[in-house]
Amino acid sequence: MSTEIIAPMTGKIISIVVKPGDKVNAEDEVVIMDAMKMEIPVYAPVDGIVKEIKIKEGDSVKTDQVLIVLE
Repeated sequence: MSTEIIAPMTGKIISIVVKPGDKVNAEDEVVIMDAMKMEIPVYAPVDGIVKEIKIKEGDSVKTDQVLIVLE
């Protein structure tokens, strides 16, 4: 079963901390966003393996946009 990690708010992707195939644990930081001139870390909600990264550094994203898919 896949789990989607979504953007908590509109912003810009500063850094992607993981790559496809990486194992992550719940609460691991996976993406850093810039929103309202603040760095906003995005965390994995569950343990899993990074299946797909749907964004790249520098992308502008909207609230609830899928960033990463875990399996």
